[in-house]
Amino acid sequence: MFVRSSKFRHVFGNPWRKEQCYEGIRVTKSAHDSNFCAVNPKFLAVVVESAGGGTFIVLPLEKTGRIDFNVPKVCGHRGPVTDIKWNPFDDHVIASASDDATIKIWEIPVGGLTETLSSWVADLQGHSKRVNYIEWHPTASNVLLSAGADFQCVLWNVGSGCAVREISVHSDVIFSIAWNRIGSLFATTSKDKLIRVIDARSGNIVAKGEGHLGSKASKVVFLGAKNLLFTTGYSRMSERQFAVWDMTQMSKPLKIEEIDASSGLLMPFYDYDTGVIYLAGKGDGNIRYMEVVNSPPYTHHLNQYQSSTPQRGLGVLPKRGVDTSRCEIFRFYKLHSLKDICEPISMIVPRKSEVFQADIYPDTVGTQPALSLDEWLSGQNREPVLVSLKDGSIQMKDDKSSVNRSLSLCEVSVSLRRNEDIQQNNNRDRDRNMSLKSNTRF
Repeated sequence: MFVRSSKFRHVFGNPWRKEQCYEGIRVTKSAHDSNFCAVNPKFLAVVVESAGGGTFIVLPLEKTGRIDFNVPKVCGHRGPVTDIKWNPFDDHVIASASDDATIKIWEIPVGGLTETLSSWVADLQGHSKRVNYIEWHPTASNVLLSAGADFQCVLWNVGSGCAVREISVHSDVIFSIAWNRIGSLFATTSKDKLIRVIDARSGNIVAKGEGHLGSKASKVVFLGAKNLLFTTGYSRMSERQFAVWDMTQMSKPLKIEEIDASSGLLMPFYDYDTGVIYLAGKGDGNIRYMEVVNSPPYTHHLNQYQSSTPQRGLGVLPKRGVDTSRCEIFRFYKLHSLKDICEPISMIVPRKSEVFQADIYPDTVGTQPALSLDEWLSGQNREPVLVSLKDGSIQMKDDKSSVNRSLSLCEVSVSLRRNEDIQQNNNRDRDRNMSLKSNTRF
């Protein structure tokens, strides 16, 4: 029997030891289908239960163990918090969406919170009903996309606090939003069972097709720089499915496959650097993962991480924060459904050498925006600015129109200072794992 060759064929999930987890976090009991967790190389943010208004906590990543009941919180929303997302270009800025129809931007001080934070940097008001989902632009600074229960998608200028564009192309509840690699398009799924691909600047629909036929929620992500979409949803018989679509031909999927008959929503997480997509079910403890390719059959099953403890939500650490000495290619932060615990889970390529493995660590997205808001609004598209996980060096790429762009000395200084954090995080992880090496579970 022919076995397909892949360097990710033996990837496995490694849950961290109890003392490396975060205990005592009273995760929100909201029935909303977001992940309630956001993480970057410096901080972990989790939406928690609170009486009156919405609250979330922000913890330094190294502050593991049992969390003090009176840990400082971020408070300011009049309704429950529905979604939180870190700014990809600033590890100290986080956005939160809420039932109160607002989005608030917060700045976390260096070293983390020492007292409750109730003063926001910006208050974005424009939705008439609950804001369900938010996503930062992948390449342009100060651009945020939101989707609300008023069936509207809104593009925000975070710097001024004003709406750049209101997009009214939906006639029913929006289930998910996702940017493409360069931030020129975004895709949505909706209760009307349609998948839409929308030009973010004009607000026009550039592709549309009927998605999963079940009545429950569905999710969508772009598969890298290709014209491919990946969706999860349900069949008419309420069986969980995933499908791959070509956005240039949305009449039928390139591939659709049934997974099982469980009821928990499948959440897709795509890793552009490795081409691996992870499927995590809400309410169950399994994380399936498969490799995505450009030609049929489009996906190749790799394996699945299995756990007896169900997950309520998952945060994903940006690639610049992973521990390269352990050959870690992805890291989840799992919110347990039945316990007040947030548990890190490392996805590891088993290799004996601790030398940097260049074949599994291509240059990845850094913290330098490729465009300003004005440049993006003028119609420019650029690939993300990449950094090396080996030494933090910055890799610049020209956009399709061959417009050359060089960083100013100031921008380079800021970028290098931020990229020093990558090395510090890797060194900290390496020291911690060497001290616990004899006790780590594999």
